[in-house]
Amino acid sequence: MDKIFQKNDDEFICVNCGQHVSKLGYTSRDHCTKCLCSLHVDINPGDRANDCKGLLVPIACEPSAKKGYVITYKCEKCGKLHNNRSAEDDSKKTLFSVMNGTYKKN
Repeated sequence: MDKIFQKNDDEFICVNCGQHVSKLGYTSRDHCTKCLCSLHVDINPGDRANDCKGLLVPIACEPSAKKGYVITYKCEKCGKLHNNRSAEDDSKKTLFSVMNGTYKKN
């Protein structure tokens, strides 16, 4: 089944670290630029239709074949794994801490 993408580029306050996260501008923003955490709110990208609402915590990160990085998340509530591409303005320090296994959630 193909994923259906819905652009949903709202600004938000990160529930993990309190960072104000502005709109991305070129696609949907779905994770914090500072701590990289997200919320398990989508079934299909951007639809905000998932009832879980658990905190998605980055557990792995690797360079993308296209551009940037692919971040692997694990939901603290339901345990589901989810992959997402990094954004241009994500903290490189945090991305590298996920990559080398030293990441600590706030």
